[in-house]
Amino acid sequence: MPVSVRIPQPLRGLTGNLSIVPGEGGTLASCIEGLESSYPGMRERLMDESGQLRRFVNIYVNGDDVRFIDGLATPLKDGDEVSIVPAVAGG
Repeated sequence: MPVSVRIPQPLRGLTGNLSIVPGEGGTLASCIEGLESSYPGMRERLMDESGQLRRFVNIYVNGDDVRFIDGLATPLKDGDEVSIVPAVAGG
């Protein structure tokens, strides 16, 4: 069973309106590269020019924020759930 990646509404235009897509790779970074291969434009929306996660994008693996694990080096295994959650701001 591959990794499941939950796609937020603002990015579903890239996935043909799919809310969950399969992901692969031993790390979050390789999963994002795989998403880019299947859904061009995904990397640009998740990562900045320096190759780091954008400030306004939160990614969770099995409910844990990757910024408090290993960031892009966070290990993934079959059955894990990756959730992409855009930051919400307002006033």
